[in-house]
Parts: sequence; C-alpha cells; structure tokens
Amino acid sequence: MLRWIIFIAIYLILGFYALQAIKTTTRYPWVYYAFIALSLLVLGNFVYQFTVGEEPGRVLSRPKSYAFGLLLTMLTFKLITVLFLFSEDIFRLLAGAYAKIFGSAKEFNLPQRRRFLSLMALGIAAVPFGALLMGMYKGKYNYKVLRYEMEFDDLPEAFHGYKITQISDVHSGSFDNREEIEYAVDLVNQQQSDAILFTGDLVNNKTEEMYPWKNLFGTLAAKDGVYSVLGNHDYGDYVPWETPEAKAKNLEELKDLQREMGFDLLLNESRYLQRGTDRIALIGVENWGKGGFKKAGDLDKATAAISKDDFKILMSHDPSHWEEQVIPHDYHYHITLSGHTHGMQFGIEIPGWIKWSPVKWRYKQWAGIYEQGGQFINVNRGFGFLGYPGRVGIWPEITVITLKKKSLT
Repeated sequence: MLRWIIFIAIYLILGFYALQAIKTTTRYPWVYYAFIALSLLVLGNFVYQFTVGEEPGRVLSRPKSYAFGLLLTMLTFKLITVLFLFSEDIFRLLAGAYAKIFGSAKEFNLPQRRRFLSLMALGIAAVPFGALLMGMYKGKYNYKVLRYEMEFDDLPEAFHGYKITQISDVHSGSFDNREEIEYAVDLVNQQQSDAILFTGDLVNNKTEEMYPWKNLFGTLAAKDGVYSVLGNHDYGDYVPWETPEAKAKNLEELKDLQREMGFDLLLNESRYLQRGTDRIALIGVENWGKGGFKKAGDLDKATAAISKDDFKILMSHDPSHWEEQVIPHDYHYHITLSGHTHGMQFGIEIPGWIKWSPVKWRYKQWAGIYEQGGQFINVNRGFGFLGYPGRVGIWPEITVITLKKKSLT
C-alpha cells in the first residue's frame, strides 16, 4: 500500500508541475481541465487494472498491458515537460535571490515563467507522447523483412544460396488483431525459404494463449521444415501455479502444441539439413540466459550427435548465451540465432547512421548481426510484443539470411 501511495503522490506532483506549462501557454481553462481529467483517467485505470481489476494468473493481461502503455505515455510527457520547467525554476530562483540581495527589490519574488520555454517544453514532450500512442496503434504490427547475405569459406557447396527465415518472440498472449497476424504469417511464407527457424517465446506464460493461433501458425511451411526452441517465457516461470505438477503439465502441453503445429522442437538436440551428400548441422538448445534467467541450455548435450567439423547453425533464445558459453566452446558455431531482447520495443534506427535503444545497456548484442572470431550471431528484434503494447522505432522483424560460399561468389 505504501508503494502505491508514494507512486500516486509522485504522479500527481509531476502532473501539477506539467500543468504550470499548460497554464503559461494558454488562457483557456478547458485545456487545463482536459489535461487534469486525462491524467486522472490514465492513473485511475492503471490503479484499477493492477489492483481490483487484476486478472489472476497472468503477469500482464491485455487491459493491464494497455493501462501500463498509457501510463508510460503520460509519464513521458510529464517528465520531459517538468525537466524544462525545473531547469527554468532554478534560473528563476537564482534571479529572484540576486534581485533581493544585490538589487533594489524589497521582497523576494520569482520572475514570471517564460511562455516561449513552456511552449518548447510542451512541443518536445508531444513528440514521444505521440510516438508512444502511435506505437500502440500501428507500430507493433509494422513488420519489416530484414535480409542478410552471409559468406563462409567452409560452407558446403550444395548450400550456396540456402535461405533461412528466422522469427522470434511471438508472445501470442499479447496479440489483439488477427488480421495483422495473418498478414505477418503470410509474409513469412512469402519468403519461400529452405527452412524456418523460431527462436523461442511462443507465449507470455501459458500454453492456452497459443490455442487461438495454433491453426494459423500451423500454416508456416518451408522445404526443409520449421524448427523451434524454447524461450524463457515458455516455461511458465512468471506466474503462480496451484501445484508444480500443473506447471510441468503446461510445459508439456506447449511442447506437444508446437509439434502439432508442425514445428520440430529441439530440446538440447541437433538435426542435419541435407543437400545431396552435403549437410549442415542445426542445433537447438533450451533457454540459457545470464542475470537470473533460466539456464536449461546444454551445448554439450545438444552437439553430442554431430561432428566438430560440421558447419553449424545454433538456435539459442537469449543472446547472452553467445559470449558466455558459445564463443568459448570447443566447437566453432558459424551462426547463432537469438531473440529475447525485442530491442526493448523502443529506439532509433536509421540504417547506416544510427542504431540505439536503452536495451544496449543490458545486452551487448541486442539487434542485428555481430561477429567475434569468425562466429556470428543474429539477434532478431522479435515478432510480437510484451509489456508496453507497442513498438517505437524498433519494428517487429522477420529475418531472411542467405548463405553463400565465398569461393562461389
């Protein structure tokens, strides 16, 4: 209860502060009242959804997710506005003190707020405010197909031109628009790849979240099949269960569901992709992540049936696994495919110019392709969304990788 009181108090103080900028820029009282009403409505909805209206057994239901998204939007607007006003208030305080001590002023008075600065604060704050709203409305389904060509000296010749489509982080429990998801699944199939690889987090928490989408994702098809691994959310670790048996049953149901959809689920296992007498090894590990995430991945077990000299593609949900265990491993993993970060669903990307997201402070490899010692990793930005029900600047991704043999290019 104390945390709620502190949170509400801070929210209201920020709102009162931001209201001063609005009052400085307009004389119309209805604008003040509209801002107050909207601010209180967002706060009230958030408090309701996360207390009285909380849906049992789920971390973030759709109503809770949107309540969080709207609160984040409003807080961002207020914080940016307050940052400008606070800076100005420091100047006003110093100017008032100077006039009192060294000037002719008999009483201490603060200079009036400058309308120009308040307008600037509101204008700048409106940009992320609008972007976050648009991210919830359109950005989360703004699918992008990102294409890469990767060249290797030791790629078997028969696999020159071999095409892989990677998707990751479906998070089906967050979906709220079937038409958009149907479009995205069709977009994956349109790539006509030799193999489709899914790198984990099919659900947010429970297998039942995927039931409405089972038949749709069952239409994913590729010449050599659809392969998958588990992500940290697939184990059901983030919701309470009545018994350990119920949690274990949920995981088994998720594994069965993937197989029913035609996914070849790799649980610390390997498969060979064959072209004539040539082959490449496809390895899939269970989730392994540093920083408190589940560590069920076992590289040694997953590679027990393959040769050290094979060309290898590894599917591992969490990119932190790459530097921690994959690179130092005795085997050379030519390509690792991961997801997990979502690119934080927020950032700025201008190809060839800038790629930035706050998630870079948590993960060194957070989006796109990285290389170390001749070993590569691609971190997919994710197919779905979680928490904030939108995306800004970091769009949902379908990755298409074409393998090339250097001597044949």
